Amino acid sequence: VQLQASGGGSVRPGASLRLSCAGTGFAFSAYNVAWYRQAPGKQREMVARILINADTEYADSVKGRFTISRDNTKKTLYLQMDTLKPEDTGIYYCYVPTLHSWGPGTLVTVSS
Repeated sequence: VQLQASGGGSVRPGASLRLSCAGTGFAFSAYNVAWYRQAPGKQREMVARILINADTEYADSVKGRFTISRDNTKKTLYLQMDTLKPEDTGIYYCYVPTLHSWGPGTLVTVSS
């Protein structure tokens, strides 16, 4: 199982970023997948998850600003992040809960 996240960067508050996570080595469409993040000095937390049936769930802190989606034909998970805030800063990881598999993460920095 391999998960490769990309799309992170350094942006100003209010900007947008789109993260991608390519999944290989497993039947991507058959698994629930999620985005987690870890801010400096804090525990890793779930940001959003998307189920096999495309139902979604978001952390309260990102509801209305972030959108999780998946393209099973491309075996790719996405996270559209709008109206970014400094508190969104952290390393973002894609995760397959059932397989207990983490990708290496991509850094998002929101700062003026």
